Amino acid sequence: MKKIFSDMIQFRGTHYAFGYKQGVLLKDSLTVKNREKQWKIRRPRFTIDIEETKQAIQAFAPGIWDELRGLQDALEWTMEDVLKEFGGYRLEYVKSGCSIFTGSNYMIRNYDYHPKTYEGRYTVFQPSDQGYAVIGPSQRITGRMDGMNEKGLVMGYNFMHRKKPGDGFICNMIGRIILENCATVDEGIAMLKKIPHRHSFSYTLLDQKGETFIVEATPRKVEVRQSNVCTNHFELLKDENRHHLTDSYKRMEVMEMQQHTIIDGYQAFRMLNGTDNGVFSKQYKNWSGTIHTSGYFPKQKKAWFALGGDREPVIFDFAKWLEGEAFTIKRVLGEVDTDLPFVHMDENVR
Repeated sequence: MKKIFSDMIQFRGTHYAFGYKQGVLLKDSLTVKNREKQWKIRRPRFTIDIEETKQAIQAFAPGIWDELRGLQDALEWTMEDVLKEFGGYRLEYVKSGCSIFTGSNYMIRNYDYHPKTYEGRYTVFQPSDQGYAVIGPSQRITGRMDGMNEKGLVMGYNFMHRKKPGDGFICNMIGRIILENCATVDEGIAMLKKIPHRHSFSYTLLDQKGETFIVEATPRKVEVRQSNVCTNHFELLKDENRHHLTDSYKRMEVMEMQQHTIIDGYQAFRMLNGTDNGVFSKQYKNWSGTIHTSGYFPKQKKAWFALGGDREPVIFDFAKWLEGEAFTIKRVLGEVDTDLPFVHMDENVR
């Protein structure tokens, strides 16, 4: 078992100031040093056009461009390097897992991926310039892989494939844009139909009304359906599916079989976080091991978070934080059943 952690990053202020603070924290960090080494051995499968990227980001979330400028100033990097690392536009994505289960008042989500990509940051940010406050773990610093905003909109995404990529935003930046700019499921769906998609993902949305919608999105088409379970295959855009989907269907079937016995969010959390229940994955070497389990309760404005399996969740009262009460916790601790290195904890992660 490997002991891991996620640092709590909480901030109130402008996007630029938030970016600058994150840049100060990242400078000389293992995350940055390891990413620099990774780029030396991995050729980018995309191009960077600074002006085009700026226009694309500002069209949907101008505050995030200011955050990128803050990162640039603190890190003393070129904007091209900032966009390559944190821009969230036109980036490549490798396969991953992930499972989502929802009820009328909760979303529980397993984030399954490779440890060397996990940056160990749990963020809560209340912008003073534009956009809604958001709580959730970050990916590539500026992106969000799941989260909840101050209006009670909850979002989590699931990887489908990276065939035939298009010019557009990658999943974690799309997640961030939705949470900062959309108050309801309907607004989230409208955003997902409008925004350009780099790759193919399903985005699960839940708000205080209690109905869950899954948006199947590719660079070519976007479809919407209602369901409370999502893994790693499309139900509507079947022609877009990968060929090897056995594990995805298996996890979905396990949740569907158990859902009739689930009476509350805690039982749903245990179903996904329990290592012997058939949903939690230990396939870390195959890019699909469960690293964290998130829980979001939009009516209560509470967020749950656990690193590794068979854990009790750390509970964050987002409603109180929005009223000005800071979280006292500095770091979330956990354990995962792997010896693979994490980019924010270990040296020479390639």
